[in-house]
Amino acid sequence: QVQLMESGGGLVQAGGSLSLSCQASKEDFDGYHMAWFRQTPGKEREVVSCINWISTITWYSDLVKGRFTISRDNDKRTVFLQMNSLKAEDTGMYYCATRHLGYCHVPLPVREFPSWGQGTQVTVSS
Repeated sequence: QVQLMESGGGLVQAGGSLSLSCQASKEDFDGYHMAWFRQTPGKEREVVSCINWISTITWYSDLVKGRFTISRDNDKRTVFLQMNSLKAEDTGMYYCATRHLGYCHVPLPVREFPSWGQGTQVTVSS
């Protein structure tokens, strides 16, 4: 399994921006798609965005499309999530996850990702 470590969460006012990062421990990062999920209390964890391992495919939930941007730096084994125009409903615990190859252009469920980070809290005040 790949160990993942998120950072960059925090408290921001509605309309503001935050940038999340997630670094993977695995030195050979080739072939690993990366995704961001979020979860709020009482709700299931939902996929927010996904990027394939060569950054040719990105996918976004309709809830964040046009406001969030996913990117990655394979040399640093890091994936980023730039979040702009944040809304109160974006509040939640954000997790990065990875899977080796397969799909990344459709909304994938939690079970498709074998490796997860511990999560970072994002709180947007209205």
